[in-house]
Amino acid sequence: MEEKLTLRIQLFRESGQVRAEVADFVRAELEALAGDGRTVTEETAGMLTSHLMMALHRAQNGEPIEAPDGQEAIAAELAEVPTAVDTAQQIADRAEQRLGASLPPSEVAYLALHMAVLDRRSPMAQAAPEQTND
Repeated sequence: MEEKLTLRIQLFRESGQVRAEVADFVRAELEALAGDGRTVTEETAGMLTSHLMMALHRAQNGEPIEAPDGQEAIAAELAEVPTAVDTAQQIADRAEQRLGASLPPSEVAYLALHMAVLDRRSPMAQAAPEQTND
């Protein structure tokens, strides 16, 4: 894993913003995403990393998570990236199993948006054939 991204996780962990188990879970998930061919760097996955760690921290602590405005727009955007939605849900399912942290649908949707950005910045997405209107 890239040094800057490792440092981000380390800072969250050492500052006490998240429990060690959350930091370890997020690291493992990022490594799995990289193993699937995604480009996981500070630039491509920094916001994803922070968001996931804080969402899991809130969920573990039973803190209320309110659905923000604009859920319809988010849902419309995510309809175009079903793979990102599936990946986000799989991560959320593993978080619930391993950490007991249940992410509400609004958090899974935001995680899916981060996944869509990551997928767009990864070679696997760039290698997909483009459609032409010839």
